Amino acid sequence: MKHLRYATALVVALALGVTGCGRDEADSGSGGQPAGKEIAAGKAKGAIRVWAVGGEGEKLTELASDFMKENPDAKVNVTSFPFDAAHDKIATAIVGRQTPDVSVVGTTWMGEFAKTGAFDPTPTGLFDKSKFFEGSWNSTVVGGTAYGVPWNVETRLIFHRKDLAAKAGVQKPADWQGLTDFAKAMKDKGGAKWGIYLQPGGTGSWQSFMPFAWQAGADIMKDGKFTLDTPEMRKALEYYASFFKQGLAPTNLAPEAVGSGFIKGEVGAFVSGPWHMGILRGEGGPGFEGKWDVAQMPREQAGTSFIGGFDLAVFKGSRNRDTAWKFVQFLTTPAAQQKLYDLVGSLPAVQESWQSGKLADDPFVKAFGEQLNDAKSAPAIATWEQVADVVDDGIERVVRGVSDPATVAKGMQTKATAIGTGS
Repeated sequence: MKHLRYATALVVALALGVTGCGRDEADSGSGGQPAGKEIAAGKAKGAIRVWAVGGEGEKLTELASDFMKENPDAKVNVTSFPFDAAHDKIATAIVGRQTPDVSVVGTTWMGEFAKTGAFDPTPTGLFDKSKFFEGSWNSTVVGGTAYGVPWNVETRLIFHRKDLAAKAGVQKPADWQGLTDFAKAMKDKGGAKWGIYLQPGGTGSWQSFMPFAWQAGADIMKDGKFTLDTPEMRKALEYYASFFKQGLAPTNLAPEAVGSGFIKGEVGAFVSGPWHMGILRGEGGPGFEGKWDVAQMPREQAGTSFIGGFDLAVFKGSRNRDTAWKFVQFLTTPAAQQKLYDLVGSLPAVQESWQSGKLADDPFVKAFGEQLNDAKSAPAIATWEQVADVVDDGIERVVRGVSDPATVAKGMQTKATAIGTGS
């Protein structure tokens, strides 16, 4: 999604030299505590304000109630708002120095907001990063410092019609050539109108494309510099575009229509995240359950996928920093992580949570857990949303045949370099 006001909001924030963007200076309380200072031992006390997003936010009050039962002298006030409003609400709060104590933050926003100085660095020793999926923990790290903790994660797999694959006589694809052959068979022999759906450009298409770039050995940045114009990136762009050039993937199918097209048998396969499990089970009904399956991302040099989700951040201006971090710590316990999954189906960022309960029993969920061991996030830079727009545009130009991969890769590199990292 595009954030229409993010550039203006964050430019103002940086111009203000924000370093402790909580409430007004006279009301900052413990906002002046040294960043990264350890929290006090014992039960949590006092009130905190927490901002949350979407379905997880709506159910966060139940987890907050569990926290308050364990900490009777603490009070957690949760405010939830739609995902589409989240980015700008946080940005505006930073500029106005009216941030809450804790907020849920999209993983791709961490670099942007951390660069304003608004986030409190994660207390040393409070969290063991090895307990989290590596890709999810890396989403919190900006300039070598962690500014939050992963809360839930998502990654991408290949959803496919198992019945159509059997009709076409093909197995789950294992590599790039296998995925091409699979898509061809699903269309030519399986009866699907489209062998596979891949996002053909537009907002957010980088999340669909970048796994293939990582699989080819390409990356967005290395050693602090953009690396969008490399042989590996050109190879990935060419491969991605090949599905459209061969008529295996549509250029005019709306993303929201993919699920219904898949259920009807018009789309043989598509790349998406765990939320599509609920969509397929809900819209397809019990009779559709045995007709689909998921597969790991294909391998080239690697089999990497994208990792996204939400992190939890504490603001420097929190008047109750100890309780804020204790609440974050509570939300990342295996029990709280499993309960969040039970409530809304959000996949836990803590690996231990996958070892029991529904997370260990559902083969589809287990497949996502396996993929999370090889998944990467966008670079945590302040300008990522702007750079993402450049990549989205480049993908669309290649897919629609407006430009060739070499020209697009060069253009992406030039534009990204001009934007910079905001550091």
